[in-house]
Amino acid sequence: MSIDNIVDILKKQQATFVLLLCHKSADADTICAAFAFQGLLKRFLPDLVVEIGAPQGISKPAKQLIENLSIMVNLKPNIESASVLFLIDMNTVDQLDEVVDRLNTSGAPIMIIDHHTPSLGTEQICSFCLINQQAAATCEIIHDLYRQADVQLSLTEAKALFAGIAFDTRHFALGDSDTFRIAGELVNVGVDAQEMLNSFSNPIDNSERLAKLKACKRAKVVKVGEWIIALSHVSAYEASAAKSLVDLGAHVAVVAGKKSGKLEISLRCSRDFNEKAGVHLGKDISMVAGEFFGGVGGGHAMAAGVSAKGNLDIALSKCLELLKEKISLMCSYA
Repeated sequence: MSIDNIVDILKKQQATFVLLLCHKSADADTICAAFAFQGLLKRFLPDLVVEIGAPQGISKPAKQLIENLSIMVNLKPNIESASVLFLIDMNTVDQLDEVVDRLNTSGAPIMIIDHHTPSLGTEQICSFCLINQQAAATCEIIHDLYRQADVQLSLTEAKALFAGIAFDTRHFALGDSDTFRIAGELVNVGVDAQEMLNSFSNPIDNSERLAKLKACKRAKVVKVGEWIIALSHVSAYEASAAKSLVDLGAHVAVVAGKKSGKLEISLRCSRDFNEKAGVHLGKDISMVAGEFFGGVGGGHAMAAGVSAKGNLDIALSKCLELLKEKISLMCSYA
């Protein structure tokens, strides 16, 4: 799928207003990918109105990035007026929770640009899906669209793509050769790599510090074969708490929390676990758990999440059960 294909679809749709929707608690990858894609669309269709929407809020690090790069994001987008809807960095419409009903009533074609494993039924409800599971970030996919079209990035667009990739790869700790090639090309455009990396170095507030400490204090540690799995719960900052447990020594961390009656689970694992145990957290654990609890789950091989309804303890037990099953299955193949 190239930008020419996308432009042809928009022309056939006689699109006048395109909305680029970002996922819940929009992070740097979804915001920056949407921003650069917005610029690319305007190169080919200058009269097209293209807006970035984040109806379910923006993450704290992304807010600082938006301010630094002067990216315009509408927190209350007019979904019903859109000619075409793009879901950026999302593998399913269900990630938009209550906004899904507004998508369904709008009647506008839905298109996805993402790098996660597609959820069941996603391709059936979308006009097209541009999905590259090998990409470390959705920003890499957008960069590829620019390269295919032979369009020069502006410095701000290059900064945005660099920031999105850096965020999703944990400052390039998870990147592959393509990731570093793209980063090098963005630096050649004029991006100051150190400056962009420092833009994510925001001080941790006390509420996040407390969440991490509480997760450690409450952690239940289980050993499955050679792997150490930590299970815990907090009322906020589940992802940060899960990462902290892995940093402390767990091979896998599962941290759950309840927000407004909704169950949120974050999963993280070490590279050693991912490579040797052969478990993909997004595909093997989160997607299955999300479906089991009537919600949605997905993510990366080493970082994933679930949003659903259910009992917190039962959800943690289910994730542990899935991990045990997958580890045992992979061991039987070894």
